[in-house]
Amino acid sequence: MTRPLRIDDLYRFEIPGDPALSPDGERVAYTLTTQDAANDRVIRSIWEVRGAGGPARRLTHGPADTAPRWSPDGTRLAFLRAGQLHLLPADGGEAVPLTTPAGCPAGAGTPVWSPDGSRIAFAAPEAYRADSAPVVIDALGWKADGAGLIGSLRTQLFVVEADSGEVVQLTKGDRRVGPPSWSPDGTRLAYPAQTTPDAAVFGTSAAHVVGVGENAPGPRRVGPADGLAGPVSWFPDGSALLVVGRASFGVGHSELLRQPLDGSAPTSLSAALDRNVMGGGPGYPGALPQFHGDDIVFCARDRGATRLYRVGADGISASPLPAGTGVSGCSVVTKAGRAAVVVCDATRFAEIVLLDLDDWTSGRQPARLTDHMAGSLPDIALHPVTEREFTIADGTVVHGMITRAADTPPGGPLLVDVHGGPHNAWAPHSDPVHLYHQELASRGWTVLTLNVRASDGYGEAFYTAAVGAWGETDEQDVLQPVAALVGEGLVDPERIALTGYSYGGYLTCWLSARTGLFAAVVPGGVLVDLKSMAGTSEEGHLIAGHEIGDPARLAQLSPLSHADAVRAPTLILHGGADDTCPVGQAEQWFHALRTRDVPARLVVYPGSSHLFLLDGRPSHREDYSRRLVEWVTTHTNR
Repeated sequence: MTRPLRIDDLYRFEIPGDPALSPDGERVAYTLTTQDAANDRVIRSIWEVRGAGGPARRLTHGPADTAPRWSPDGTRLAFLRAGQLHLLPADGGEAVPLTTPAGCPAGAGTPVWSPDGSRIAFAAPEAYRADSAPVVIDALGWKADGAGLIGSLRTQLFVVEADSGEVVQLTKGDRRVGPPSWSPDGTRLAYPAQTTPDAAVFGTSAAHVVGVGENAPGPRRVGPADGLAGPVSWFPDGSALLVVGRASFGVGHSELLRQPLDGSAPTSLSAALDRNVMGGGPGYPGALPQFHGDDIVFCARDRGATRLYRVGADGISASPLPAGTGVSGCSVVTKAGRAAVVVCDATRFAEIVLLDLDDWTSGRQPARLTDHMAGSLPDIALHPVTEREFTIADGTVVHGMITRAADTPPGGPLLVDVHGGPHNAWAPHSDPVHLYHQELASRGWTVLTLNVRASDGYGEAFYTAAVGAWGETDEQDVLQPVAALVGEGLVDPERIALTGYSYGGYLTCWLSARTGLFAAVVPGGVLVDLKSMAGTSEEGHLIAGHEIGDPARLAQLSPLSHADAVRAPTLILHGGADDTCPVGQAEQWFHALRTRDVPARLVVYPGSSHLFLLDGRPSHREDYSRRLVEWVTTHTNR
């Protein structure tokens, strides 16, 4: 017997991620995320699986073990434990620390082995700042969500000897650097770095190269100074860099770029796809592009889901992963010709499969290596997600997803949920984050998620369609699909609720001031005042300068300027340590509504960052879903 998913089932979740394929292609190490209810925390440990059908085996017990990476000879695993590098024998044994607080006071970063296995490179803060120490600020970019006040501290590049633990710092200065990549001969490291001290304002970054070893050449920029560089890697012959980024900074797709080492203009290898290349990150699944022979395997988003692609002499082709499957992350080993891929589908939150890259066009299904969903939630059946398309009055087609129980009669309540970003997207597969979708569907609700204009996965013109016109351009992308469902008799027009997080919180507030359609609204991680956010958010300067552009439009496009029109009962949910959408935004909205006698409630989650819905305290994530369900059901009951 199976039953629907409940909110408190989150304490049973086992979510695999960040797979690392061994050099021989036979073993996959990965991070497994579980929940510790007794201590109200997330547990991360390293696991391993060998081949299809083989049992998954725990290698470490956490509670904060992440980023497993195989040595080139496959005899050792490097990983992060509570921020410091550790080494674990591949055939079993105890993990031993490689870096310590004495040598790396601020901790290390994701390990990157040198080709000969003698050294590990990583990016990390160059110093530790005590919580009580004064924060010295000389440039913009002085705080970061999840890290808090960082002042003038910047991440730099380090190399540690794998045998002795000796640490050498390779870069210094006032510009933040990103994760490194070794050259094929092991003499150089490539990495992305900001191009000015105030690059947090301008957003510009570029690929750089630095020599490793005594008397090696210092850092030099090889990418355009006014571009955007994300993850970097090397072409196998060492002749150029492979960069996920843009040749010029601005709102638009990241591309797969071939960057010559002489600093000449990069060439886009993915332009024909017209999709955003995904290097990977919290809430933005993807992976570092890798070579397979002369071809490049990479991730890009299409129709809301991250997918695996391959580019070569014959052009770009999509992977044979089944329809309805989304990629959460992957690793590729060229020698073995395989890719370890974390996938999601309609019935599983995340599992690891092994894809044979030489069978790319055969249509053969990948071998599934893990089944944590069946092990942790054997009695659970998820409500189905059905894809829909809605044609807006101006001809724009908006892709949406509907979640509802199979036996739900027409004419019931509707929850509309708006995603963040604004350049993120809802995917048409299972979702372990927004548990209230499944809970409400079990209570007879219809849940509508919409990839409105500015969403990722529909081409760059769609991606940039809301630049300079937040709210104005995309509001009909919500209102007209809702009207279509009402017209079909699927939902009750008097029982419609609206929610959204981050940019979705912005649009929720905006729409609650623009229409009386919604009987209840629940904005989370809100943004309501673009002018004050410009100077207080870690991303405010980029939003104001690039997403909006015209300073005169900041007030006009701020929901706070239109608060007089809000009438709907409003529940505001916000992380107390949110540095992307500072909690002052939620406080301003609550104040504006309560002083106008609008029924409103503000709930602040102490110590929670902007991304707490992904990996914050389990009790906070549970509370968020429970409060949302209670609020919308209470205020839509008749």
